[in-house]
Amino acid sequence: MVVPTTASRPAPPEAAADGFEAFYRAHVDRVYRALAVTLRQDDLAHEAVDEAMARAYAKWAVVGTLDNPAGWVFRVGLNWATSWWRKKRREHPPAVEADHPVSDATPTGALLVLAELPLPQRAVITCRILLDLSTAETAEALGLSEGTVKSRLSRGLTVLRTQLSSEE
Repeated sequence: MVVPTTASRPAPPEAAADGFEAFYRAHVDRVYRALAVTLRQDDLAHEAVDEAMARAYAKWAVVGTLDNPAGWVFRVGLNWATSWWRKKRREHPPAVEADHPVSDATPTGALLVLAELPLPQRAVITCRILLDLSTAETAEALGLSEGTVKSRLSRGLTVLRTQLSSEE
């Protein structure tokens, strides 16, 4: 993880640094897994969580007071990865959408079906189920209305149930 140096940014007070360190240890793996499932690319998820955690550290005085700092970190990581993809596509547009790289691990079962869902539905399901965020927290983290979160969650879970029941 890239941590800002004291030369480029003032270090937070020791208590705040301890608070961030505890937050980091408690949430980095969970946020990484959520980003990996949502983005479908492990390397990009690692970079996204590193970038988001570095930004959280730099703004810990504010982020640490949020009701759900992990949701904030997830959203920042997702935004960073989306911006990265847009830039990459502008520079080197894929010949076909199938050229989009997917995670190194071959998903099976529910993860395979989840990986096939559109990004907006994947992001909502990831926040609600993997990150265990409430509807309100998911809406805030993703910048959506609660109704949109409920709608995307319902539609995504319906697809998951249908696909998984047809596999049995």
